[in-house]
Amino acid sequence: MYQMKRFFPVLLLLFIFSACDFSNYILETDYDFDTVFEKSEGKETATYPEVIEYYSNLAAVYSNVSIQEMGITDSGEPLHLAIFSPNGNFDLEELRQDHSILLINNGIHPGESDGIDATMMLFRDLAQDSITVPKNTVIATIPVYNIGGALNRNSTTRTNQNGPKSYGFRGNAQNYDLNRDFIKADTRNTLAFYEIFHTVKPDVFIDNHVSNGADYQYTLTHLFTQHNKLGGDLGKYLHTEMMPGLRKALERKEWDITPYVNVFNEVPEKGFTQFLDLPRYSTGYTSLWNTLGMMVETHMLKPYDKRVLGTYELMRSMIDITDEDTKLIKRMRAQANRNSRKITNFEFNFIPDSTKPSTLQFKGYEGREIRSEITGFQRLEYDTTQPFTKEVTYYNNFKPTQQVKIPKGYIIPQGWWNVIDLLEANQVKMQVYEKDTVLQAESYRIAEYQTRNSPYEGHYLHYDTRVEKSTTEIKIREGDIFVPTDQPAIRYLLETLEPEAPDSFFNWNFFDSILQQKEGFSPYVFEDIAEELLEDYPEIEEEFIQKKQNDSEFAASWYAQLEWLHKQSDHYEKAHLRYPIFRVAR
Repeated sequence: MYQMKRFFPVLLLLFIFSACDFSNYILETDYDFDTVFEKSEGKETATYPEVIEYYSNLAAVYSNVSIQEMGITDSGEPLHLAIFSPNGNFDLEELRQDHSILLINNGIHPGESDGIDATMMLFRDLAQDSITVPKNTVIATIPVYNIGGALNRNSTTRTNQNGPKSYGFRGNAQNYDLNRDFIKADTRNTLAFYEIFHTVKPDVFIDNHVSNGADYQYTLTHLFTQHNKLGGDLGKYLHTEMMPGLRKALERKEWDITPYVNVFNEVPEKGFTQFLDLPRYSTGYTSLWNTLGMMVETHMLKPYDKRVLGTYELMRSMIDITDEDTKLIKRMRAQANRNSRKITNFEFNFIPDSTKPSTLQFKGYEGREIRSEITGFQRLEYDTTQPFTKEVTYYNNFKPTQQVKIPKGYIIPQGWWNVIDLLEANQVKMQVYEKDTVLQAESYRIAEYQTRNSPYEGHYLHYDTRVEKSTTEIKIREGDIFVPTDQPAIRYLLETLEPEAPDSFFNWNFFDSILQQKEGFSPYVFEDIAEELLEDYPEIEEEFIQKKQNDSEFAASWYAQLEWLHKQSDHYEKAHLRYPIFRVAR
C-alpha cells in the first residue's frame, strides 16, 4: 500500500507531461550561436539572411532580446530593429523614463562589415550574461541598414581593405551612398531610419564604419560629432568627458584609439582637421535632436579579426560609459532640448578655428615619396618597420561663419508637399491654416549661389548660397502650413529651411524650379513698354543710364538692357528667385 501511494504521483506527473504541448518551448541547445565570423576564425562576415536569422533565433531563446520589422527599404526588404533590454521590458516609452537608450547602426556601407559581426556577438554575450550587463541602459541596433548593398555581395570593390573574404557593396539598391542621404531622403532606407530613430529616441548613437586614407599603427579611430556644433554642456561633455573616457577605457584593455585620420594621400604628421559631420551624415543628423553621436572607423589595412574585436570592445566601453552616466546624460539632453528652444540666433557654416589647435601623441609609420614604377611620378609609401610616436597638430575646434535670427515659425505653401512630407516623417509639429488670410512675413530672394559641375548622390548640389531678406505681404491659402520653431525639431528645421545652411533643402535642389524664369517677353513688343517705363519712373531711368556707363558688357548688349528693364517692371514674375518658404518674425 505504501509503494502504491509513492507510485501514484509519478503516474500523475507522467500523465500531465504527456498531455502538454512543448512544441513552442525552444532551448538554447536548439541553436548554434557561434557567428560566421567566429566559425571562420575571423575571416568571413555573415550574409544578410544569416544576420537576420541569428537575431531572430536570439529573440526566440532569450527573453531579453526582441526583433521587429520597421519600414521598407529600396531593396524591397524591411529594416529590422533588435533590442536588448536588461529586464526584458521592451516598452521604450516606459524604459526611457529611467534608462538611457543606445542605438547602434551597422552596414550603412556593407563592405565595412566590422560592426555587423561585432554587434551580433555583443547581443549574444549580453543575452547570455557572459559579459557585464548594463543596469541602466537599453541597447538597440539596426543589424544591417543598407540591405540592397549587403545583397550585392562581392570580394573586389573594397580595393584597399584587408578582409573579410566577401562583403556587400557601398551603394544601396538605387546605388545611393546612404551616409549622404539623411537630409534629402531620396531612399526608402532613410524614411525607415526616421521611423526607427524617432521611435527609439536614443541618447547615444554609434555608427560602425571602416576608414580609408593614411596608414598608421591604430586599429581603432573615432569620429565623434563636432562638439562646438553640438554646443552647450552636452557638447562640452562629449568633448571633455565621453571622448577621453572612451580612450582611457580602451587603453586599459590595451586598445589604442585616435581621432579619425582625415587625410588623403598625405602623411598625418603634417596635421589634420576633425571631419565635420554635416546633417547629411548619420551623426550630423542625429545630433539635431541632441543625441550624442560617434562613428567608429576601424583601419582598413588591419586584419579583419582584429578590427571586429576592436569594434566589439569599443561598443562595450561606450555602453559602460553610457550606463554609468545615464542620469547625467539624460539631464543634459533634457536641458539642451529646452535651451534649443530659447536661443535667438542660429549659427551655421562651421569652419576649423585655426587659432585653437589641439595636439595628439600620434602613433604612425614613417612615410616617404618614391618614384612610381607605373606612372613615373612620385608616390607615397609607408614603412611599417619604422613606427613612431610624434606630436601632431589636430584642429578639432570649429567656429560658425554665419548666423541668422530664429523666426517664430515658417509658412510653407501646400504645393511644396515634398518638403511637408519630410517634415512629417521627422515628426515635426505643424499647423494647417483653416482659411485664406493675408499677413506680413519675411521673404528671401536668392541673390547668389554656386552649383557643383558634377553629380553628387543624385543631385547637383548648390553651395555658397546668399539671400536678400525683405518684409512683404503674403497671401495664405486654406491648407497652407505653419511650422513653429518652438518644438523639439527646431535644429532640424533651421538646418533644412534656412537656404544658406549647407544642407538646406534649397542646396539639395528641392526648390530649383524657382531658379528658372517662367515668363519672358518679345523684344519688339517690350521696346514700347520699356520706353513708357523710363518716362514714368525717372529713378529707374537714372539707374539705367548709370549702369550703361559703368558696365561695358551691359552697354554692348541690347537684350541685356531690355531684360534689366523688364525685371524693373511689374511684368517680371515675383516667383523667380523668391524662396517660397516665408518666415514669421518673433
